[in-house]
Amino acid sequence: MRVLVVEDHAELAHSVARVLRREGMAVDVVYDGSDALERTTVVDYDVVVLDRDLPGVHGDQVCSALATQPMHARVLMLTASGTIAHRVEGFSLGADDYLPKPFAYAELVARIRALARRSQPALPPVLVQGDLRLDPAQRIASRAGVRLALTPKEFAVLEYLLAAQGRVVSAEELLERVWDEAADPFTTTVKATINRLRPKLGDPPVIETVPRGGYRI
Repeated sequence: MRVLVVEDHAELAHSVARVLRREGMAVDVVYDGSDALERTTVVDYDVVVLDRDLPGVHGDQVCSALATQPMHARVLMLTASGTIAHRVEGFSLGADDYLPKPFAYAELVARIRALARRSQPALPPVLVQGDLRLDPAQRIASRAGVRLALTPKEFAVLEYLLAAQGRVVSAEELLERVWDEAADPFTTTVKATINRLRPKLGDPPVIETVPRGGYRI
């Protein structure tokens, strides 16, 4: 899942990003509305976590602009005001969900995951391929009933490949959807992660390398 956090309070922005990355999400952070609008034109995000009270280009303007863009990203608006009137106003601007500050990180994560499910084609709650099972909500992957000890990135790669339902996924697509803007597109990060993941999945092998194509399960 690729998430953009738009929050002018740097400490809060990085705290949110840290929590979401621990949950296996790829997170980019910007601090004002103009950078948010620029970023969403070049990156296909699943969810945009948008602070309403932004300096410069206000969060309301950003939300309205995103609602007119040909994008599938869902907008979760954050605000210091949680009145019904403010929530209604936020929804009228095109927000998909609304969370008043202060908020619990567990609730934020749950809301982001719910929005991400709505931004993508419907998938079963548990991804299954043969004896391989992955539960995105519980963050549990197992094979033949044995739980797999995966890092957040390994889990995210496996989840994305399973969600592709047999489609070949290129290394470039994995890098864009599973890693954030800090990833170097010219590194072997994806290949190295796949190579660490394969032995953890055991035999027979489930990840196929498609020459000049990418990977699939």
